[in-house]
Amino acid sequence: MIDTIDALLRAGAVEYPAKDAVVDPGERITYAELDSATAELGAVFVAAGIGKGARVGLLMPNGVRWARTALALMRIGAVLVPLSTLLTPRELDAQLRTASVQYLIAVEEFRGHRYLDHLSADLPALRAVWTPEHVDALPPGPAAVAAAMSRGVRPADPMAILFTSGSSGPPKGVRHSHGNAIGAVRAGLAARCIDAQTRLYLPMPLFWVGGFGGGLLSALVAGATLVTEAVPQPESTLPLLADERVTLFRGWPDQAAALARHLPGSGVQLELRPGSLDALLPRDLRSAPGARANLFGMTESFGPYCGYRTDTDMPATAWGSCGRPFDGVQVRITDPDTGTALPAESIGMVEIRGRTVMRGICRRAREDVFTADGYYRTGDLGRLDADGFLFAHGRADDMFKVRGATVYPSEVEQALRTLDGVRAAFVTNLPGPEGDRVAAAVVCDASTTVERLHLAAREVLSSFKVPTVWKLTADADDIPRRATGKVDVGRLRELLHQD
Repeated sequence: MIDTIDALLRAGAVEYPAKDAVVDPGERITYAELDSATAELGAVFVAAGIGKGARVGLLMPNGVRWARTALALMRIGAVLVPLSTLLTPRELDAQLRTASVQYLIAVEEFRGHRYLDHLSADLPALRAVWTPEHVDALPPGPAAVAAAMSRGVRPADPMAILFTSGSSGPPKGVRHSHGNAIGAVRAGLAARCIDAQTRLYLPMPLFWVGGFGGGLLSALVAGATLVTEAVPQPESTLPLLADERVTLFRGWPDQAAALARHLPGSGVQLELRPGSLDALLPRDLRSAPGARANLFGMTESFGPYCGYRTDTDMPATAWGSCGRPFDGVQVRITDPDTGTALPAESIGMVEIRGRTVMRGICRRAREDVFTADGYYRTGDLGRLDADGFLFAHGRADDMFKVRGATVYPSEVEQALRTLDGVRAAFVTNLPGPEGDRVAAAVVCDASTTVERLHLAAREVLSSFKVPTVWKLTADADDIPRRATGKVDVGRLRELLHQD
């Protein structure tokens, strides 16, 4: 079983030596080149003092360089700490401190952010800060020593610390091992339709689990090709998809919808196959609303832990679900207050455990993260049907009551997305003089009106679930997001309150 980064790179070089492993608009690297380049760079890091278990922050945009640097570090047993290019100086300091980062490799500037100008001097673990140019100038290292270190890495050894804020609260440094992370990726490949023939594009940054696990490591485990870019823009992304003959587009539905709006006038012909997000597929290849699984996961599970083949309709009774749990993870539903396991069809807290789940969270004791029998309480609400399909019902801290009846924002969002002209919907509660109201920000066609949406919503939702506060926009960028890419619920409420 291939379950370390070193083994993964060596195997890829043998099986797919001349195939592109990672491609960006300015550079490409084959599997054989990736193996040799990361071995050489790993030796450089060893000579610079980075050893097994050293925690190394990486802050740079998507590209071949990000992949080469990250893989070289993990290969020698260092612990990679991917850092968001969206971080403010205060947020960067907090994450460096939380993960006890000892070495930081960071670009000086990206998209107006200057990361090193305001770096705190009060980071006791931090030993060195390098730009990519500094790394290029480091002297060659002992190849034999680095190779021996790489061979000594075991599946249980720590591989990466990924930050997530969930839906609210301070950032969490989620710890993953080589074995659990690669196992999680392998378990979801079939559901995500990624194989050795795939040329995969994700607009997600590599510092998030969606780009790191769902993109880079998924490509390497499957023997596929990852196509990526630093700044996705319709005018550059569409030609890139065509020129690189991309066959699979994954990511957020609103990202695909934004590209789809530019596709008709672009002159670009895409070669995407089923399994890609529907908005970019020809109409005859699109699925009916709810027929395909909404892959469900989180940073703590190193990406999706539940799904169904994204090119195949689920059984009719499972439409609208997230599919079934993948191999290597167990899912149960419990009472949010008592922790008691609930029967099928009951809505409660989603808990997960298994060999593909995270090893822990920085600065938290195991008993503070997992239950006594090893489950992680995700904070998500859901229900399992009699056939084992998981239906998501939002976050435990997101549900609210309207006139005494419980409203799950995700349920309302799913219903609104089935309406004509709606591309995305985001629902939350908005306090009013008589209690909480249902409020929705909807990304839709310019011709769509609040009156039409309200009438259509009454056909698919109980009356108390129909939004009474609406914000309509044709631009998905109007929806406020946190640095993790998730919707910023606080700012969403402010946006809705203005209307």
